[in-house]
Amino acid sequence: MSSIMTAESNPLAFLTENPISAALGSLHASFRERRQALGLKNPGTVENISREVLKDVFLTNHTFSGMRADLMKSFSVNPVFQISHAFTMGAQGIPPYTFSAVFGNEKTFMQASVDNDGHVSGRFNYRWFPGVISKTNVQLAPGQGQSVFSSDIDYTGDDFSASIKAFNPSILDGALSGIFIGSYLQAITPRLSLGLESVWQRPSASHGPETAMSYVARYAAEDWIASMQLQSTGALQTTFYKKIAERVEAGVDCQLTFGGMARGSGGGMMGGPRRDGVTTIGAKYDFRNSTFRAQLNSQGQLSCLLEKRVAPAVTLTFSGDMDHSKNSAKLGLGVSVEAAPEDLMEMQERAAAAGEPPRTPSMPF
Repeated sequence: MSSIMTAESNPLAFLTENPISAALGSLHASFRERRQALGLKNPGTVENISREVLKDVFLTNHTFSGMRADLMKSFSVNPVFQISHAFTMGAQGIPPYTFSAVFGNEKTFMQASVDNDGHVSGRFNYRWFPGVISKTNVQLAPGQGQSVFSSDIDYTGDDFSASIKAFNPSILDGALSGIFIGSYLQAITPRLSLGLESVWQRPSASHGPETAMSYVARYAAEDWIASMQLQSTGALQTTFYKKIAERVEAGVDCQLTFGGMARGSGGGMMGGPRRDGVTTIGAKYDFRNSTFRAQLNSQGQLSCLLEKRVAPAVTLTFSGDMDHSKNSAKLGLGVSVEAAPEDLMEMQERAAAAGEPPRTPSMPF
């Protein structure tokens, strides 16, 4: 009698209370138990599949030229609230002055900057749920037509990661335009992860859409990590990371491009398929109060970077880049000064004396 009353009170109960739904639910529960028994961990994201080499060891994102001075002041550690003034001279592509502000806590991360040319950039990340983070980036360049808007949704599961990104999406021209990227990375074994990334782009309504697919793989051993990314256009990128000692890390990056392969045996006007490749090897050494990075690629470009902490709040940076193929050299010298209120500095000194790291929030990067 109770089952009849329940079915009558809920007219949609037949969608879940039937043999097919019960079999699918049992299959899903069994599949989930087997995945948990494998002991799989989250493999990270497709965007950061080579982060140990490209972001940690290599100095591509750290090198600079000319003179630079960064003055930073922290008002709070939890939540994080910091402002900074950046001054540069003789650097190419970097404005002479930039003001930035950062605020972050467990759920929110906000960053904004403005330079002397009026260029404004902002970043806002928000953690909706423990595994769901939305990211919004805005760059405004008045008078230059280089404004950029992007929005991301990242989902982090127990053994996989998925994300959807949109760059300058618009429907004002009567059709959807912009760049849309979807990626998925799944842990297959405790060490092997496989994934794919799909790109759909359309510059404007007058142009047809273009699509591209890339496949990625990552293998993480105890002291080395190898990754591979293969694009449908014929580009192949492989990286290898090795932790040689407690303070020494090394990495190798190899990029191969196979152009003109789809034009037939004749190879088009250039007389055949074109193959280009660049291999870069780099190393990172952490001293007690400094960090040294160096890298060399197959095109004859040598780069070095030394970060030296001369005082608890002062860091000096020396950057050098020499390109033998272009017969050019660049040098950079930077100084970074961190300041904070006396009560905050005393709190950090007490934590350092006690051997405890500062309790900063886990911000949604």
